[in-house]
Amino acid sequence: MENYLEWGYLGLFVASFLAATILPLSSELFLSALLAGGASFELSLSVATLGNWLGGLSSYGLGRLGKWSALERFFGLQKTKIEGAQNKINRWRSFLAFFCWLPVVGDLFAVGLGFFKINFTRVAIWMFIGKVLRYLCWGLLTLWGISLL
Repeated sequence: MENYLEWGYLGLFVASFLAATILPLSSELFLSALLAGGASFELSLSVATLGNWLGGLSSYGLGRLGKWSALERFFGLQKTKIEGAQNKINRWRSFLAFFCWLPVVGDLFAVGLGFFKINFTRVAIWMFIGKVLRYLCWGLLTLWGISLL
C-alpha cells in the first residue's frame, strides 16, 4: 500500500483500477490516505473514479469475450444456471451497472453484463454514475472524519 501512496495520484489510479477487478484491494483506503495527506479533493475523486470506471469496463470487456461452451467446460456451469443468471440480468439490463461499485458482486455484475452483451454505452454511463457517487460519498465521509480530529 505504501508504494501506491508514494506514487500519489498515479498510485490512486492504479489501485482504483485494480480494485474494480477480482483482486481484493480497497481503493477507498488509498483515497482516504491521499485526502488525509492534503491532496486535492476534486482531483483525487476524479482519478479514483476514472481508474475504477476503466477497471469495471475492463471486466465488462472480459465478460464480452466469454463463450457459453467455455463456462460449461471449464467451470462446470450448467446451461440452465447460466440462463437463470441471464434472466436476472435481463430484468435490470444496463441499470445493473450502477451497482458495479458494490464489493464482490459488483465485479460479477460487470462480467455478466459483458457476457450477455448488454448495451456498452448504457452500461458505461450507469457504471460511471455509480462509481462517481461512491467516491463522492466516501470522500465526503473522509473529510468529515478528518475535520473531527
